[in-house]
Amino acid sequence: MSWGTELWDQFDNLEKHTQWGIEFVEKYNKFVKERSEIEINYAKQIRNLSKKYQPKKNSREEEESKYSFCRAFFTTLNELNDYAGQHEVIAENLTSQIFVELTRYLQELKAERKTHFHDGRKAQQYIESSWKQLESCKRRFERDCKEADRAQQYFEKMDADINVTKADVEKARQQAQMRHQMASDSKGDYSSYLQKFNQEQNDHYHTIIPNIFQKLQDMEEKRIERIGACMKAFAEVDRQVLPIVGKCLDGMTTAAESIEPKTDSQQVVESYKSGFEPPSDVEFEDYGQAMKRTVSENSLSNAKEGKEKPAGKSKPKLWPFIKNKNKSPKQHKEPLSHRLNDFMASKPKMHCLRSLRRGLSLKLITLNSHVRSLIEGSGPEDFSHLPPEQRRKKLQGKIDDLNKDIHKEMDQRDALTKMKDVYIKNPQMGDPTSVDPRLTEIAQNIEKLQAEVQKFEGWLAEVEERMPSKSDSHRRSGLYETQSNIAVSNNCAQDRESPDGSYTEEQNTETQVKANINPTPNPNTIPTTMPDDEEFDDDDEPLATIGTCKALYPFEGHNEGTIAVAEGELLYVIEEDKGDGWTRVRRNQDEEGYVPTSYIEVNLEPNAKDS
Repeated sequence: MSWGTELWDQFDNLEKHTQWGIEFVEKYNKFVKERSEIEINYAKQIRNLSKKYQPKKNSREEEESKYSFCRAFFTTLNELNDYAGQHEVIAENLTSQIFVELTRYLQELKAERKTHFHDGRKAQQYIESSWKQLESCKRRFERDCKEADRAQQYFEKMDADINVTKADVEKARQQAQMRHQMASDSKGDYSSYLQKFNQEQNDHYHTIIPNIFQKLQDMEEKRIERIGACMKAFAEVDRQVLPIVGKCLDGMTTAAESIEPKTDSQQVVESYKSGFEPPSDVEFEDYGQAMKRTVSENSLSNAKEGKEKPAGKSKPKLWPFIKNKNKSPKQHKEPLSHRLNDFMASKPKMHCLRSLRRGLSLKLITLNSHVRSLIEGSGPEDFSHLPPEQRRKKLQGKIDDLNKDIHKEMDQRDALTKMKDVYIKNPQMGDPTSVDPRLTEIAQNIEKLQAEVQKFEGWLAEVEERMPSKSDSHRRSGLYETQSNIAVSNNCAQDRESPDGSYTEEQNTETQVKANINPTPNPNTIPTTMPDDEEFDDDDEPLATIGTCKALYPFEGHNEGTIAVAEGELLYVIEEDKGDGWTRVRRNQDEEGYVPTSYIEVNLEPNAKDS
């Protein structure tokens, strides 16, 4: 159905309709632009979200990367970042394939419409002008006919009047003939122009206007077709990125399926195990042996009962961090003869036992220092503040990092060496001596790194030597107690001792211990315990009093080996601080233990150290 034949008289309405069609294209183009802006903003927000939860570049990232669920989350963040990139692609394609093209097409459409309606108005004006000329010819012909009719009537009147001269009659006759001729000419002009107008009008309404309207119809149909193509492209832009979006979602799914709870649980063990062995079973302490002794021994024991220590071990074998109130019941004393024999036989062992206990105290204080160093964000270079297993892992990781740096430096050295060889063979390419300073610097760096590796390997070897093996972790029963005592005594004799007789693991360990002693009381500091070693009997003589002390601050003493004191309480000092921050005190015959040196004011007796 053609507009030219059906809408030949709807020129104004077609003008309004085509204008509305252009406005619709502009509205749709604006819609595409706003959609593109939404996609850009959405992609930006998704990227910011992914960046916000990305791991920070610190040591915590290394800890988190050990666990599969953390790695899965990081993978999800990366896939989400790629997902945001696809929305940026959508915005870019919407802009380039639709918005920009529609903007250019709108300019062409407006120009084409303007041309068509300009031609239509021009044809309309021409036919209107022809119609006016036809009306003018028609009115002239009508006027000439009336003038000729009046002239004929005047002639007939003059010819019938006998009083009018012949000359006047002739003049009237000539005038009538002239008017008739003029009317005849006007009739011919009108007739010819009418024929011309009809032809022009027929051309106007059957050829010119239909052609113009047909062009407008074609323009409108192309506009509608273009809008349909844009709408299809609008959907295809999304469809094109669906495979990549699907891959992003598949990556998220794969990351989620890669989570391994068992492996993560094992990583917790690897991250936090200290390498220490758990405590063995508490041995039975037989208090009924006193019933089997002789009367003389019992009488002697009764005479000295107030001065002897209980038989067997004085403290239960508890894990070092189990709370203990240090309130154990009084125990029976062994006969004096047995005590003297044990005393003479165990003198060498007592010194070793005290040294070993002091060493264990230093180790536990080092653990306490490790907690403070984590809070303060610092630690010694050899990681001596860490438990054995953690220290071994840190040293091994440090060695691996140094080896990687060495390999990088070696690669740079090899590359520069090849470059120097090229310069030597082709001097025009460069000066061979210009590479020497960099080669010297790299050689120095490699030497430093190798020295660092040797240093850390030495520490690692020392840690691995001191770590207990599985076979040594079994506790020996009382049947092998004598052999254990001999073996431990020999080992203690070979251990290094500090000048004051206390056992120290390393020089830097002792320095770290002293550096971490807090001169003022800190309620958040965990007191270090003094655990008993299960392989030794704590049968040494009660330590003599070497002074007194006054508690400056209250101390709860929850841990094994410590004693609770109240502020202002007076106690006896039986062993002074050996540099580990703890002083051994006694309240009465049955209550003694360690308290922080910074919590008390010590008054030693003269010559107490010499005695």
